Amino acid sequence: MDVSARLPKMWDAPQLASARASIARHDAELIDSQIAISEIAAPTGEEQERGAWVAARFRELGLSGVHADEAGNIIGTREGTIDEPPVVICAHLDTVFPRTVALRVQRDGLLLHGPGIGDNGRGLAAMLALAGVIDGTALRTRAPVVFVATTGEEGSGDLRGAKALFAREMSHAAAAIALDGAGDERIVHRALGSRRFRVHFRGAGGHSWTAFGVPNAVHAAAITGAMLARIALPLLPRTTLSVGRIGGGISVNAIPDDAWLEIDLRSTSESALRTFETEIRSAAAAALHEENLRGVRGTPPLALEITIIGDRPSGETDASLPLVVAAMEATQLIGREADLATASTDANVPISRGIPAIAIGAGGRGGEAHTLAEWFENSAGHLGVARALAIIVAAAGLASHG
Repeated sequence: MDVSARLPKMWDAPQLASARASIARHDAELIDSQIAISEIAAPTGEEQERGAWVAARFRELGLSGVHADEAGNIIGTREGTIDEPPVVICAHLDTVFPRTVALRVQRDGLLLHGPGIGDNGRGLAAMLALAGVIDGTALRTRAPVVFVATTGEEGSGDLRGAKALFAREMSHAAAAIALDGAGDERIVHRALGSRRFRVHFRGAGGHSWTAFGVPNAVHAAAITGAMLARIALPLLPRTTLSVGRIGGGISVNAIPDDAWLEIDLRSTSESALRTFETEIRSAAAAALHEENLRGVRGTPPLALEITIIGDRPSGETDASLPLVVAAMEATQLIGREADLATASTDANVPISRGIPAIAIGAGGRGGEAHTLAEWFENSAGHLGVARALAIIVAAAGLASHG
């Protein structure tokens, strides 16, 4: 990462000033792109159509080596002037909405309404705009800049695309910046880690009267949930644990032979995640033992299976590192106040692998993400894109003009 020049000195360089003016001038085209992207269905695991659209745009913009990797990520490169580890810019393709949801975007002045219009139609459109202004001619960086539309960022996707990307092709990256949703103040440099578990009890079951005494799978699941609710969690590092789903049984007059619960554990500390994973496993084992002890002698015992259904790493890019300093300076340069934050994004993965990384919004304002009422307001949205551009240039270095 080239850190020889502080951002305020680079901000008014002719190449950067011209690129900022171009971003503002083409703001309406960015909005058109944002709407077009948002109206292409991309449920987690089904991002192919949206990915193909982005790949076509990457090729139109002249990025080199455009391809899809084994995880379905769409990757394109803007070559730098020297052979250095690249700076990675990523924005996730997937949405939380199933194909049954109509993805029509409605305009109301500066307001856009539509599922996914902000998360992450905005991030993807801004990434394309940035790939356009970092054109390798009028504005060229020293290090290569790799643009990636990632898969599997939301929910059950478990950061699948980012995990594959930074384990393989971009394992040598110098820095990474994730564009996620709207906003131009927040800088996510602390990765909120999570582990998600499915605890499954199985037994013989039977009639609620004639088979009474057979260990009850739902009782075991309920005991587990009650034990988890009593666990004392630390305020620092902040850690949360909740049972999100529970189910089992087939009828009110049957002893269930099957019951399960799904648990979400989150923390900014890997150590805390390990500690409370042990607590979850101990609670489930204790519930199994307690319910089996209640069973009538000779009845088949319950069995327990615990499966990890989500694993997002945690970590932190120290606020004193050049990437975060550049992000704070860029935020000030557009007249905003930087807000250092914690969240779960694609940036979790490079952070956990020791690569300096942050996640930022891509300009404008938004709300009601992950709902049908999601909205985006293009209030000076071009400033957020200019902020992202400045951070990228600070990270990759600005090549001499001509």
